[in-house]
Amino acid sequence: MLVYLFSIVLCSNLIIGILLGLTGISGFLLPLIYVGFLHLPLRESLALSFLSFAVSGMIGAYSYWKSKNMDTRLALFLNIGSLPGAFLGVQLNVWIPDNIVKLLLYAFILLAGLSILFKKNQDNHESNISVSRSNLLENKIMVVLIGVITAAICSLTGAGGPILLVPLLASLGVNIRVAVGVSLLNSVIIAIPSIFGYFAHSNMESITQLIIASLIGTTLGIVAGAYYANRVKINYLRIFIALVTILSSIYMLITMFI
Repeated sequence: MLVYLFSIVLCSNLIIGILLGLTGISGFLLPLIYVGFLHLPLRESLALSFLSFAVSGMIGAYSYWKSKNMDTRLALFLNIGSLPGAFLGVQLNVWIPDNIVKLLLYAFILLAGLSILFKKNQDNHESNISVSRSNLLENKIMVVLIGVITAAICSLTGAGGPILLVPLLASLGVNIRVAVGVSLLNSVIIAIPSIFGYFAHSNMESITQLIIASLIGTTLGIVAGAYYANRVKINYLRIFIALVTILSSIYMLITMFI
């Protein structure tokens, strides 16, 4: 049984790590796999998920920074808000019914994905300069507030940062690759308090082997995905992210009512 779990966790993290490296989206599938398919306890599932988010975020963010797909100013103010927001989310996990927050989260993700898909095509000429960038992103307080709210929702639900932040930033006019890079870095900040918070309520001794499988799979996957990210056409990447976002949010909404 342990070998089976080890193999499933390793393969799951490898595949999702590749998708994370390519798009910054798909980490939300980990808690679904852990809870729905492997039937692991909720706390252990969230702890393992955020551990993967932290590893993939560090490796992926470095790769995107190295390829000059990182807005450090935007990332800084988002992260300032995300740290307390993540602490808040872990606490809210205990107080607020999950279904209420998840319903709001998935509905927002669906709208953000539709916004990207039907937004007028912007020709960025494969540059890092965003077209029609929202003035909202120039307001430091608003960016910090976005960081607080998105981090709280993500740490509460285990959805991971990029699934919410990438479509949001893209809809505000941020270059899609930059949005992925910033979101991967932000996912590390969200994961740090979430890891400590959820591991504090889990039996770490029983999941040591799964932690190892998770780290190996995530590391290999994110390196491979980030390596090939710049070889994907920016318009194709935008469409792919929009479709993943829309389909995943619809799936999650459906599963809430069946």
